[in-house]
Order: sequence, then C-alpha cells, then structure tokens
Amino acid sequence: MKPEIFSTSRRRFLGTAMGASLAPFILPSGLRAQNSPNGKIAVGFIGTGKQAKGLMGKFMGLPDVVVVAVCDVDTNRREAAKKKVEDFYGKNQNTAWKGCTAHKDFRELLDRKDIDAVVIATPDHWHAIISVAAVQAGKDVMCEKPLTQTVREAVAVVKAVRDNKRVFQTGSMQRSMREFRVASELVRNGVIGKVTRVETAFGVPGVPCDLPEEAAEPGLDWDLWLGPAPMRPYNSILAPRGLHDHFPMWRLYREYGGGFVTDWGAHHVDIAQWALGRDESGPVEVIAPPDFATAKAGAKLRYEDGCELTHVAAGKGASFFGSDGEIHVHRGKIEVIKDGKTIAKHWDKADQPGLAPSLDLLENEYLKDAKVRLTNSKDHYADFTAAMRTRTQPIAHEGIGASSVIACHLLNFGYYHGKNFKWNPAENTFADGTGDVAWLHTNYRGDWKI
Repeated sequence: MKPEIFSTSRRRFLGTAMGASLAPFILPSGLRAQNSPNGKIAVGFIGTGKQAKGLMGKFMGLPDVVVVAVCDVDTNRREAAKKKVEDFYGKNQNTAWKGCTAHKDFRELLDRKDIDAVVIATPDHWHAIISVAAVQAGKDVMCEKPLTQTVREAVAVVKAVRDNKRVFQTGSMQRSMREFRVASELVRNGVIGKVTRVETAFGVPGVPCDLPEEAAEPGLDWDLWLGPAPMRPYNSILAPRGLHDHFPMWRLYREYGGGFVTDWGAHHVDIAQWALGRDESGPVEVIAPPDFATAKAGAKLRYEDGCELTHVAAGKGASFFGSDGEIHVHRGKIEVIKDGKTIAKHWDKADQPGLAPSLDLLENEYLKDAKVRLTNSKDHYADFTAAMRTRTQPIAHEGIGASSVIACHLLNFGYYHGKNFKWNPAENTFADGTGDVAWLHTNYRGDWKI
C-alpha cells in the first residue's frame, strides 16, 4: 500500500517562535469523550511490543477505559495483543466492551470514529508521524518518550496538537512518581541554594546502523516497520523474531532512535528541566566533548543563568549540586545533603526509614510552606484520562515532551558533529551563526511527510 501523505507543509519548521509554538493552552471545560460506550474512553494501541504490554495493563486497569483496537506491523505481536485484550475483558465481563479489532496499518485504526484516544508505543522514528495523524483524526494521544526523532518533528507535533485542540500526554512517567516531584520542589524552593551544576546519568549516544542482513521474519511487514526510515535489510536486533519480552535495541541506532541519550536521557533530562524551571524552554549553549567521535559521555548543556547540565556515564540518575547542598534522585531512590549533612537518604534497601518516610520528612520539614508546588500526579495514565474529560493539559503535555526531547537532541548534536554551538530556545533554532539547520531534521523515505 502506498503511504498516504500526511502533509503539513504549512507546519514545517521555519524557525517558528518557541514562545508561540509551545505556549500553554487550556481547552474549553465541560467537554469529554463522546464516542465511548457507556461513557467510557475507547482506546486503541499502536505498537504492541514490550513497552505496550505494560501500558496496556495500566489502561485496562482504569475503570473509565476500554481498549477496543490494537495495531502492529508484526502479525504475532498484533494477534497476541488482541488476545490479551479479549482475555482481560472476557474474564472481567466488562459490558462496555464490544470487542477488539487488530490492524497492521495505523491509518486503519485512526479511521475508526468510535476511538477517543490512542497510545503510541512504536519505535521512535514513527512517533511524530503517527502523533500528527492521530490528532488530525480527532484523537487524544499518549505517546511514549522520547517524543520525536528530530527537533523539527517536536515543533510539528506541538503545533498539530494545539491546532487541533487535542489532549496529549508524553510517556515521561517519572513526573508522576513522588520522589521526582519532591526532589524538583526542593530544587525549585532553594533548599540547596543556587544550583550551578546538574549531572544526568545514562548510556551512550546513537550510532549509524550497520547491522548485517538476516532472513526476514515471517508475518512482519518490514517495509512498514521502516516507514520513513532508510530502506535496509532486516535484522532481528531491530525487530526481534516472534514474541519477546525485552526492549529491542533499535534504540541504539540513529535511524530509529538516539541511543540512550534520547532513551533514558529523555527521562532524566526531563526531570532536570522540571527542577530547573525550564519546561517549554531549554539551554542556550551546547558544549561538545573534545573526543566527540569516540565519547560516550561528556556533552554539556548550558542554561541562561550559567547552570550546566552534564551527561555522565555513571551517576545517580539526576543529580543537582547547589551552593548549600546536593540532591540525587532515581526511581525509588532519593538522597539529600544540606550544609554537609545527609538529611534524607533512601538509596539502597538497607537505608532506613524507607522511601515514603524519607519523602514525608522532606515535605514536612522543608516544603511545608513552599512557595513553589508542582503538579502532583499519582498515576500517569489516570492523569491523562482525567485531562481528557476536563480538556486540560496533563502533567507531561506536548510542550514538555518537546522541550525535553529537544534538549536530548542537542546533546546528541555534540556527539554527532563535535561542535560547540549557541541555541535560541525561544525560537527553537541555532544562534549567533553557529550550528547547521540540516541537523534539525532527517529526510524521510518515500512519500512520508510531517
């Protein structure tokens, strides 16, 4: 099938001001999902691999949701996902559920008028095209992080979401974990003084794909898996054979992801920018590592106030260093040092009194009268469906997903091109004659467009 062109020529990246393209908005109140049976939100899944398995369980567990469609280019995964949905609703005898359809092409799923929202859990190189198509089809969207494969795509997704007045949640679920909110509030409220340095720890940048050809996987539409990416022979590292229970390593290759800089980096850089108050903004300068061609860490982002974020190979997730102390935070872990004294620590199982009591202590002692309080989401997925019903923005909306992934792309530019450059986060482009606009996007194969 020849791809339908999702042309957004009027949306193309033209140095549009970030302040305009990423400005917050609130949709009219009183609107809600109109097509859902018995008032429930009808959801379709696009991409049904390892990540989608967990997401599907989360969404089917929400009382106001029914999953009614799945889509995957791999027959085995598609049919397994359909069976999982059927088994769940059959066992729970959900009277609002009328069946689950299975699709190979995401456009077939988006054509269904009875679907209110889609969850996108494909490889990264598909995120933007499907997100734009979904909001243009009138769907609300939850898309896995990193939001996009390129800077230009990030701007296009935000514009499409806001032009079409849709609700969009990025899968940056760390924002819905208490330890990250508390750590960010401590930074925002100056508990460790002025923060001058941040370290974010994750793996290596992306590399060009040079995998050898293998026999094609039966039941896999390889051409549609590649989509806008360059044509290349099949390799099971990119799309593992049969059903599997691991995260495929397509994410290591620049044609489909950005290495761990956009994979885990999209989590920890996101938290760093939340804590620094840089949502829908970003750095003003990027410093490449001297040994960029072989470097696996060391690229830096510099913000307007002089604070530097460094990508480190080994560390504690997201670490903040201030004039009066340090804060380190990771999933299920937090450590706070103030004036040379550890005031709270739960990093290993042996640490007492435990994570929740440690967070209680920090909130009661240091945030009781805090001037800055951040959105308190206890469930990333329920936060999305609640936003759908109220037509307000969820905790990790499209503007946040865009600014976080753009920061990751800028780090990768340091590794890919080995040049320092200035960045204008208000206009989402290079500054002072540095950089190269060709870095902001990639050529799509065939008729695919964004």
